[in-house]
Amino acid sequence: MRRKLPIAFAGGLAAVAMLLTGCASGTPAATTEGGSDWATITSAEEGGGMEALIAAAQAEGELNVIALPDNWANYGLIKQAFTEKYGIKINDNLPDASSKEEIDTAEKTKGTTAAPDVFDLGANVALSSTDYFAPYKVEQWDNIPDANKEATGLWVNDYTGVMSVGYNKTKFGEVTSLDQLTDPKFAGQVALNGKPAEAGAAFNGFLMVNNAEGGDFANGQPGLDYFKTLSEAGTLNLQDVTDGTIASGTHGVVFDWTYNQMSYQASLKDKGVEWEIFVPKGGEIASYYNQAINVDAPHPAAARLWQEFLYSAEAQNLWLQGGARPVLFDALEADGTLIENWQEFLPELDGETKTPKADEAESMTAFIKENWDSTVG
Repeated sequence: MRRKLPIAFAGGLAAVAMLLTGCASGTPAATTEGGSDWATITSAEEGGGMEALIAAAQAEGELNVIALPDNWANYGLIKQAFTEKYGIKINDNLPDASSKEEIDTAEKTKGTTAAPDVFDLGANVALSSTDYFAPYKVEQWDNIPDANKEATGLWVNDYTGVMSVGYNKTKFGEVTSLDQLTDPKFAGQVALNGKPAEAGAAFNGFLMVNNAEGGDFANGQPGLDYFKTLSEAGTLNLQDVTDGTIASGTHGVVFDWTYNQMSYQASLKDKGVEWEIFVPKGGEIASYYNQAINVDAPHPAAARLWQEFLYSAEAQNLWLQGGARPVLFDALEADGTLIENWQEFLPELDGETKTPKADEAESMTAFIKENWDSTVG
């Protein structure tokens, strides 16, 4: 029996928060409106309330975001709504960057006005990067389940989706199995969305394949073997996936989140291309991305206001309309602020979703780092 994406997702990163040893340090001086040092403030209340935060953020006037493409979980509309609401300019840097590249950029630009103010990171990178985060608790903190946040506010789950296979049905016909993707007609067409040890989408794409091929979160060999098979068959394409590569036909099969596949469907429909989606049996992988504030944020008040906005009903529903399930779904449903037609935006699945725990994500990342390049390329 087919059903909607389950309301509850197990395996939030805080389930093993004791594994986190990083702490925020080296915060730059950033005294702003009202004399508050927003770079060190951990809640709006501590800084004098939301009005004080808004005034300070507007005085800064800008927000640096990174790795937020417009078609990713509706971020285009979310950024637009933030700017329209607060009059704060968003500097949109490296929209196609991986989670690892977000952290690399923060390191390279540390102490400059070009540094990212905020991060949106996959679990495997977030867990190993907490030294870069400043603790902050949004006003909706108590409504966010404990399993979905680090206790001091270093990171907070924001939205999740389900990993899936998207493909150009107009070009290739119907595809229902991973086994089909070694066919020569897919030569150079099959891709993960990034490098699996560096990008959250690619990491979870690897997990989807691995589990569907008989592996589990403690055994990544079936997934590695599968991608080696694709490489030897000549169908695997290691070039980074973008809207342009999909639109041009460079990538005809992409392992990616269902919310991104919805965006590809919409854009390709206008070009007369049918982009179809399936989730391989056994590979029903769900995983949250994570919000964090850069401890070295050049616009610390705007960074905190951005977090407050993202956990408002307005932005949470925009994520949902983009095909991603927001972390405050249950809270919105309980207080009546969830959009009425939410079922239209979530995928249907046959099996239960699975999410790796933090220690499993860390060990699998280590396995991929050790073996991917030598086995796959």
